[in-house]
Amino acid sequence: MIDIAGQVREFDATITEQHPDERVAWTSDSGPNHAGVITFHRLADEKTRVTAQMDVDPEGFVENVADKLGVLGNRVKNDMKKFKEFIEQSGHETGGWRGDVDRPTPRGPVGRTELLSDIPRM
Repeated sequence: MIDIAGQVREFDATITEQHPDERVAWTSDSGPNHAGVITFHRLADEKTRVTAQMDVDPEGFVENVADKLGVLGNRVKNDMKKFKEFIEQSGHETGGWRGDVDRPTPRGPVGRTELLSDIPRM
């Protein structure tokens, strides 16, 4: 579930590729049409660069205006900051499943791309 400018949207997504400590990619199955990939690049023992790339197809007037005003990009930046804080506070792996999911046949892009980087590792 996501709330953008008061518009609450729910969606289901499928992980399309996962390699622990390297990358995770997904695509939406329902709700707003979007896909993305998060990559992790080890820079040093205590520092990792995290990049997020998302393809989003805004729906309706409110989402299109929010996209044009940078609201969607700011939301992603804030979520990345929260992720950084979460990782730094936990100090260790969560113990969740860390298996690989191989990439399927590529699909075409669905819209706009936002790229973030330089999120230091704990």
